Amino acid sequence: MQQLISGLHKFESEIFGSLQGLYKQLAQGQHPHTLFITCSDSRIDPLLLTQSKPGELFILRNAGNIIPPYGSGAWGEAATIEFAVGGLGVENIIVCGHSLCGAMKGLLEPPPDFPALTAWLRHAEATRRIVADLYRDRNAADQLNVAIQENVLLQIEHLRTHPVVASALVAGKLRIYGWVYKLETGEVFNYNPQAQQFEKVTRDYSPVATVPYAASI
Repeated sequence: MQQLISGLHKFESEIFGSLQGLYKQLAQGQHPHTLFITCSDSRIDPLLLTQSKPGELFILRNAGNIIPPYGSGAWGEAATIEFAVGGLGVENIIVCGHSLCGAMKGLLEPPPDFPALTAWLRHAEATRRIVADLYRDRNAADQLNVAIQENVLLQIEHLRTHPVVASALVAGKLRIYGWVYKLETGEVFNYNPQAQQFEKVTRDYSPVATVPYAASI
């Protein structure tokens, strides 16, 4: 806790002053351009990863970067998505999974002592079934990597069931991207639907939207 208190003091005395103009502007309201949906894993920092400033990303985090289908009863995620798209008018949504994901490990091998987590991960049951049916001959590490990637794509499909997202896509106001962050190397891979694979995002890479403007719903 003392480390956190020291960090607060450093922020107030050193960092806040250098960003005072930005925070003065943010006090008038927020206008993020992107809803960033990712895992609650402590090793991921969306602002650090994308080198974004406060106010640029609207962030939704949970175990496994899961978006339950609309109407499933998970109103916390639904409310956040609705406000980001319908209220703040974000132009992009990024669903970002990551390597070595503990939630995806739990999906493939449900932990007996975490009933709430097991119930939550049922929103990724299709991912588990894909791995079990199509990749049963792969080793555990390969199955985990497949699950991480397939889960990003599954959650994007769930995302499209949300009315505010479907409407914004058809209106040409929104793009959705699927990312996987490899925390061992710092690399990010973007899903290209034309190539049907995740591609490394390099300096000159122009990301292809997994779901572009005016997508067919």
